[in-house]
Amino acid sequence: MRIVLLGPPGAGKGTFAEQASKTLGLPHISTGDLFRAAIKNETDLGKKVKDILAQGLLVPDDLTIGLVRQRLAEPDAQAGWILDGFPRTIPQAEALQEISPVEMVINLEVDDALILQRLTGRRICRNCGRIYHIVSMPPKKDGVCDVCGGELYTRPDDQESAIKTRLAAYREQTEPLVAWYDEKKLLVPLRGSGTPESVYSAFEKILQNRG
Repeated sequence: MRIVLLGPPGAGKGTFAEQASKTLGLPHISTGDLFRAAIKNETDLGKKVKDILAQGLLVPDDLTIGLVRQRLAEPDAQAGWILDGFPRTIPQAEALQEISPVEMVINLEVDDALILQRLTGRRICRNCGRIYHIVSMPPKKDGVCDVCGGELYTRPDDQESAIKTRLAAYREQTEPLVAWYDEKKLLVPLRGSGTPESVYSAFEKILQNRG
């Protein structure tokens, strides 16, 4: 099965994709994670996108498409995949249809106010990458990772100003994809404001109904 996840930043696409990956046995492919790895490793691509991501802007289509094309060619993606963070524009969606046609598009719907609450409270371990939230999933010791003792920090693109920029970019460039995929009878709307468990349970019912 080849699944695309749509939804604004902070909609819970990453959490949802990780659970779906375990349940369905498909690789979870996050372009955000791929970009951050490129930045950490200081690759040529990482250097190009570092400033773009820090400002909350979208990476140009040609760079993103090239990265995804390379990833989908790997052996573990041949039986299917779950794409999180791609496509974000219609040209990207058209390119993906040529690379490996999509079978289902889950559109996670979340209000902006809840997104701001989720993202401004998010903290990441600088060492192992574990994610926390100061309200819903705080560490045992403030600012310190429970797992490895690493320092917790706020990503530059989780600052409120960057989040608002990301949401504006999403509304302008990515929301047209909802209509585009809807016309192709691939779109499945899914309310993402509940707990991760309740959201995934609703997804499983969708799969049962389609099966």
